[in-house]
Amino acid sequence: MTEAHAGKRFPRPTAVTAGYWEGCHKHRLLIQRCTQCEHLQFYPRSICSSCMGRELGWVHASGQGQVSSYTVIRHPVSKAYADETPYVLALIRLAEGPTMMSVLCNCEPESIRVGLAVEVVFERWSDEITIAKFQPSKGN
Repeated sequence: MTEAHAGKRFPRPTAVTAGYWEGCHKHRLLIQRCTQCEHLQFYPRSICSSCMGRELGWVHASGQGQVSSYTVIRHPVSKAYADETPYVLALIRLAEGPTMMSVLCNCEPESIRVGLAVEVVFERWSDEITIAKFQPSKGN
């Protein structure tokens, strides 16, 4: 664990989410695709949210998206996050369709707006965990 992340709550990969976390470790944003109906989904789950199929695979997402909603966190949930406030927690509509919640980084909270184009970046928290975050796209 890097010192900057000491005291934070780390995600715990499961059999269902392991593919996602392995992708993040390799700096690849992976989302699930149903092999029956081809529906794309995020967050990882054991069944397709469209057809209830149980045959799911992983596909590489572009990492491009748009902010569909956000909030600025000004009060840390614990001391471990105190140095990061204020920060932006956003719903990101991926170019492929699914929506994911993530932190926006490398920007001022006041510069965020709904519709802002963003791209994925990865932050290593430990040897096992790398977190997908988003930042404004370089074309903004």
